[in-house]
Amino acid sequence: MRRFITFGPAIVVLITTLVTLVAAPAAVRMVGYANTDAQIRLAQQTLAGDDILVRMDQAVRAIAESVEPSVVHIGVDERAGGGRWIRQSQGSGWVYDEQGHIVTNAHVVRGAQRISLQFQDGRTVDAEMLGYDTSTDVAVLQAKTTEGLFPVRRADGDRLRQGDRVFAFGSPFGFKFSMSEGIVSGLGRDPRSVIGQSGYTNFIQTDAAVNPGNSGGPLVDAKGQLVGMNVAIATGSRSAAGNEGQSAGISFHIPLSTIESVVEQFIAGQPLSKGFFGINLPMDRSRPGDTDAHERMNRQLLDRLAYRGQGVVIVDVEPDGPAAKAGLRASDVIVKIGDQRATSIAVARALIANHAPGATLNTEIWRNGESIAVPVVLGARPVGEQLDAVIEAVARFGMGEVIKPGDELLISEIARNSGAFRAGLRPQMVVTSVEGRAVAEPIDFYLALASAGIAQGRTVSIGVRNADGTERNVEIQPNG
Repeated sequence: MRRFITFGPAIVVLITTLVTLVAAPAAVRMVGYANTDAQIRLAQQTLAGDDILVRMDQAVRAIAESVEPSVVHIGVDERAGGGRWIRQSQGSGWVYDEQGHIVTNAHVVRGAQRISLQFQDGRTVDAEMLGYDTSTDVAVLQAKTTEGLFPVRRADGDRLRQGDRVFAFGSPFGFKFSMSEGIVSGLGRDPRSVIGQSGYTNFIQTDAAVNPGNSGGPLVDAKGQLVGMNVAIATGSRSAAGNEGQSAGISFHIPLSTIESVVEQFIAGQPLSKGFFGINLPMDRSRPGDTDAHERMNRQLLDRLAYRGQGVVIVDVEPDGPAAKAGLRASDVIVKIGDQRATSIAVARALIANHAPGATLNTEIWRNGESIAVPVVLGARPVGEQLDAVIEAVARFGMGEVIKPGDELLISEIARNSGAFRAGLRPQMVVTSVEGRAVAEPIDFYLALASAGIAQGRTVSIGVRNADGTERNVEIQPNG
């Protein structure tokens, strides 16, 4: 009895301790669960009382529903052995108007032998090339239907600003009619980093996800209005099909103003003509291809002129050119063209070339320590500047050079199994005319092709004389 009395208090303490060790954590957990439950209920009440995210979702869904019917998936096919058609590449495009004009990137469809369009409702129709411009990477197709076409609404109000929300549409990796979201990261980006030295487009930069297959798709703003077209991705990888790698959070898009200038000329059936200032910039006087040297020279000239802002120096002005007539001089610094800053030589060239001849550009210059506004009426870019693109188009058709070893123009060579060979052209055939107009010199032949728009994908008729003296017309198809 005494032993029980002796150990009784100890047993009570031990039991109490064990109960505490077991019950306390459970009690703490119950308190934690109660707090979590309270937080959930409070969060649910907050969401129920504020539908801002629901309204944002509804707005984004409305953008998708208003734009998707205007998006097309583009398939480009080529003929393989045995006459079979195989899929060469794919991309995206969008409906420009109710007449069936479809806009996409030039690199998506250039050289295509057959083009098909798939609409969101599942319809598939063929299309033909109306024209393309490699310098802006814009192409126009003519769909072989005018039914069920829903043109994208084009923006006509305030221009884009950094931070604006945008949405990109297309078929990334073949996942048709996809949509991604981002913001405008920058404007007036240098085209040389994307489509090369000859590019004339000052790009919109966004962080919207763009991948192979998105090229040619529309970029719209928060109102669902078209502001640009997907063109390229900043990445260390370039595919053979065009300027495409995989999304790295930096995507580029052609601005609407550039697109409209090119498309309207193609639809009107006019040879593509671009604005011309009649000035020489540091780029024009430097070693070709050394773009870093061009910009260094520009900065040195700016420093010499004591100008510290962003701008481009005019090296000299062509007599009687548009700039000269407007009163521009050598050593003037171009600060703005239109409403956009001339942040680099390449951007300045793009802002000029992406307007049609006859347009008036309000140009801000810096001269002798003051800012001056000068309106410049653009002229037309000389046809001769297109000669490289013309020669490339002729070579793609399978024709060699046109030469004049004697009194007549001769075709130097014809590639076997080429479009030229299938059209019946052979080496040493005599070339007599282009679009019905006689040509006597090689330069006349190439300039005539340029004027007829062959560099933009148009089919051009040339007159040739066979060895037996018979004459006929042959169509040069740059995509053949």
